[in-house]
Amino acid sequence: MALSDKHRIIRCLLVDDEPIALKIIRNYLDGFADVEIVKECRNAIQAFEVLQNTKIDLVFLDINMPKLSGIDLLKSISNPPKVIITTAHRQYAPESFDLEVLDYLLKPISYERFLKAINRFYRSVDSEDNRNLASQKAQEADFIYLKEGRKVHKVLLDDILFMESMKEYVQVHLKESNIRLKARLSDLEERLPSQDFIRIHKSYLISISKIKQFEANTVRINSVQLPISRSYKQEFSRRVSGSGM
Repeated sequence: MALSDKHRIIRCLLVDDEPIALKIIRNYLDGFADVEIVKECRNAIQAFEVLQNTKIDLVFLDINMPKLSGIDLLKSISNPPKVIITTAHRQYAPESFDLEVLDYLLKPISYERFLKAINRFYRSVDSEDNRNLASQKAQEADFIYLKEGRKVHKVLLDDILFMESMKEYVQVHLKESNIRLKARLSDLEERLPSQDFIRIHKSYLISISKIKQFEANTVRINSVQLPISRSYKQEFSRRVSGSGM
C-alpha cells in the first residue's frame, strides 16, 4: 500500500528537550503532505502521557532528557509506535536497536540522512501492509522521496529510467517527466536498491530493468544512448551481461 494513495495521515510525536532540535525536525517534516505533528514534547514524561492517550504512528525521540530518558520511555511502553532516535550520543545505539527502533540519527542531522530514515519508515509500514495485500504488485510499494527546491516528490522506483550527474545537480529522468535535484549522484545511489540500479559512469546511474540494448561501451535506455566507462565496465558485465539479458 502506498501511503498517500489512500490519503493516510502519519501522526508524529517529536520529543526533545532542545527547542532548536525540535525546530529542525519540524522543518524537515514540513514538505510531507501526509505527515501531521500531533505534539512536540520537551521531556519523556510528557511524551508518555501523549502515547497513553493518543494514536501515534512515528516518534522522533531524543535520549538524554531530564528525569526520564528516551531509552527508559521506550522500556515503559508495552506497544510503542515506530521510533527514530535523534541524539548526539553514539553509545546508546546497541541498546536502542535492541528495543527495535527504526533508525538512529546522530546530531547534527543532515536532511539527506533524515530522508533515508523517513524512507525506511515508509517502507516498513508498506511492508507490513503488503503482507495483507498479497495480490498487489510489489513495485507499487517501492518509492523514494526526492527534494526539488522546496517541493518533495514521491517517486516510484519503477518510474526511474536513469539519473544524470550535472555538477552540483542530478537530473532524474522519469517515464513521464524529469526532476532536477541539488544532490550528489553517489548519495542517491546509496538510497536506491542495488539489485535494481547500477552505476555505468561517474555521471550516470541507470535502472537495470529499463535497459533496451547494450554493447561493449554503450547502453540504451528508451531512445537515449549512454556511455559505459572503463572503470564500471567489469561490474556492468558481471551483473548485466552475465544475467542472460
